[in-house]
Amino acid sequence: MQHSYVIILIRKNQVLWRKEKEMKKLLALAILVSLGMGNAVSVLAAEKTVLSAGAEQTVDNNKKVKKEEKKKSEKIKPVKDKFAYVNMAWWNQFNDDILNQYIIKAVENNKDLKMATLTIDEYYQNVVAQRAGELPSLQAGFIPGYGGMMDHEAGSFLLPIFANYEIDIFGKNHNKTSAVRKLYESSILDEQAAYISIASAVGSVYVNIVKMDAMIDLQEDIVKLRKEIFEIMSVSNAEGLVSTSDLVKANQSYVMGVADLTDLKKNRSKLLHQLAVLTGDSPNNIEEYKRIDYRDLAFSGYVPEFVNSDVIMKRPDYMKAEKMLEKAGIDVRVARKEMLPSLNLGGLLLFNATNFGSLFTTSNMLWGFGGGIVQPLFMGGRLKANLKAKKIAYEKSLKNYEKVNLTSMQEVNDSLVSINMDKEKLAKQKKIQELERKDFDISKVRFSEGVIAKLDLNQKEENLLNINKTVYSSEFDCMIDYISFYKAIAAQNIDKNIQES
Repeated sequence: MQHSYVIILIRKNQVLWRKEKEMKKLLALAILVSLGMGNAVSVLAAEKTVLSAGAEQTVDNNKKVKKEEKKKSEKIKPVKDKFAYVNMAWWNQFNDDILNQYIIKAVENNKDLKMATLTIDEYYQNVVAQRAGELPSLQAGFIPGYGGMMDHEAGSFLLPIFANYEIDIFGKNHNKTSAVRKLYESSILDEQAAYISIASAVGSVYVNIVKMDAMIDLQEDIVKLRKEIFEIMSVSNAEGLVSTSDLVKANQSYVMGVADLTDLKKNRSKLLHQLAVLTGDSPNNIEEYKRIDYRDLAFSGYVPEFVNSDVIMKRPDYMKAEKMLEKAGIDVRVARKEMLPSLNLGGLLLFNATNFGSLFTTSNMLWGFGGGIVQPLFMGGRLKANLKAKKIAYEKSLKNYEKVNLTSMQEVNDSLVSINMDKEKLAKQKKIQELERKDFDISKVRFSEGVIAKLDLNQKEENLLNINKTVYSSEFDCMIDYISFYKAIAAQNIDKNIQES
């Protein structure tokens, strides 16, 4: 709140001694008038709009609204143990200590997570700064100077102390603090979402790396077989048993196999780089990154066919949308209260002396106290437009809340559908794999009996390796689906006995 103070330096001398008391009275009166007027300039530019019905209702029900807010709005506090966000018990279901170590390393070192935590601290300081607006303010200054009056000149020391307080009779300043607190609580939910997202990313990247290990291992076997086939066909072509066209096709198949192997290794290196960044490490250290054997990685957790709707309501993005909707409602109330009168109290304690030694004596002290009430009457439509803008913002927050609700249900349903469909596909592929393995076993027996040639046996083995690649790829896709489900339910534990269709 700005005040205009009239400061007159009074100098004692023998000629002006009689006028000094009259000057001090005028100075005290000027200070009281200034304090009483408060923000007098605002009175001249007040809002012409009369209090709307909504504003009157806000005034009448202010205490009731505050009580309802306290009951409805659950305050969210930051969690010291960040591992509570990622739910390490869920990751233990992969039975892989190496994966757990990468998750732990990411929680401790990921840069995005550290920035999310710092953002919480930043928003908390905003709450502290806004809350200061509900408290009285006190300022002091020291003004040395030199001046004169009529035929007398002298130096002076001036020490003014100002106090000001806006009485929050309608709870406007408190509502502003509540709105900023909603942003602070939203930042906590953003942090939770960031931890879940990073943990999911680490798990997905790690599973894909293990998948690449399997694909590379099997592709190397395929390349060896194709090389052997090409060499056999080269000999047969030289003897006139195989056409040059078939030899060229075998060579192309071998070259394509080598190219596919190179692509797989390239993709694995990229995934290792991603894992390094996610865990806060340098990508130059990827050669040191260990992982489980692809034949041993398995998920032993429970994934239901349906989940309770309460799971969606505990997602951080859902709760954040709810907090932002509450903030928008508070902003509307603040905009209405801007149309109500404001009551301000102010005071001044002034020490004025010609020498520093006598500055704090009562004879050189002047004080004043006053208050003022200001009612907006006309401000060119600014307050009314601000209220409409806040109402529009509330409607947008409401639509976003509804959108997040629908999106949350979609993500959970998508993850469940992917799990069920991929598991069904994997089961069929395993049946094909079993048939292909039996066919290969029969071919080995026939080769040992001299019924078929080595070339035919190699082709049967390549077919088995290709189907093995398909099965392993589907198995790891299922694990990625489990991680997607983990992210969709916000790392919550799902009780087997609680399901809802």
